[in-house]
Amino acid sequence: MRRHAPLPAEGYMPGFDGATGWLNSPPLTAEDLRGKVVLVDFWTYTCINWLRTLAYVRAWAQKYQERGLVVVGVHTPEFPFERDIDNVRRAAKDMNVWYPIALDSDYEVWRAFSNRYWPAVYIADAEGRIRHHQFGEGGYDDCERGIQQLLREAGAEGVGDELVSVTPVGFEAQADWTNLRSPETYLGYAQGQNFASRGGAEIGRPARYDLPNMLMLNQWALSGDWTIESGASVLNGGDGRIAFCFHARDVHLVMRAPDAPVPFRVLVDGEPPGAHGLDVDEQGHGTLTEPRLYQLVRQRGPIADRTFEIAFTAPGVEAYVFTFG
Repeated sequence: MRRHAPLPAEGYMPGFDGATGWLNSPPLTAEDLRGKVVLVDFWTYTCINWLRTLAYVRAWAQKYQERGLVVVGVHTPEFPFERDIDNVRRAAKDMNVWYPIALDSDYEVWRAFSNRYWPAVYIADAEGRIRHHQFGEGGYDDCERGIQQLLREAGAEGVGDELVSVTPVGFEAQADWTNLRSPETYLGYAQGQNFASRGGAEIGRPARYDLPNMLMLNQWALSGDWTIESGASVLNGGDGRIAFCFHARDVHLVMRAPDAPVPFRVLVDGEPPGAHGLDVDEQGHGTLTEPRLYQLVRQRGPIADRTFEIAFTAPGVEAYVFTFG
């Protein structure tokens, strides 16, 4: 068995008193967690960066639960619809997040941890001291070795050095980092950038937009009658498009339709995508139903600068943020 350098103490883990509710568990108190190694995973269900860590967190929860590890997912919402407990409950079921979830709709737990990231992992020892953290994707081996070390310190038996082996699929598949040249891009005026529709953006009021003749890499544009609100672009008319010039294997878009489902069509360089994402068919057809992250493109061939378009035929669509993989 390998010997590892002791993990430093980073202060005591705050509790979950600020949680607005719980899923998969009654509320967990300091007394409930006494003597346990605790992994706290901050997430929000539309975050692709968190989704790409989920296979590891789920595997650790399964592997070490009988050795004294408790995994607590703290769901702190980014978008307004993520405050709806029914949306979180549905997402947790669909994503197989079966371990305890503290609902942090008021950001009280987030602030107690002085957290700033989705995802963020904090691992506390059996005495309640935070001994390791990981902000963002990666660091999987270090996290698991930290779990193993803290379980041994707590007296757990049968904790070896072997690491979990996971094969993430779908949303959970790791990004193609070598070819990823497009950043997370918000479609509301508070965080939006690289907007390229002719005439520029009208902030917070309905306006008619047209696509430019060409988009440069990582520029985006609207076509049709839209309102660019603080956190999203909202389609007012019955015919609207969003275009983005991207360089990545995957294209995702967080969307919401307040009322009835809305059909949509995806094109890449003016053609059906062929190598499509989970939420469209080979001809690029899909339907916006529940508010969530939609995977629209997953390319199989060489990666180059391409122009993505998504077209809607009904009003009310809210488009929040593009992410890539």
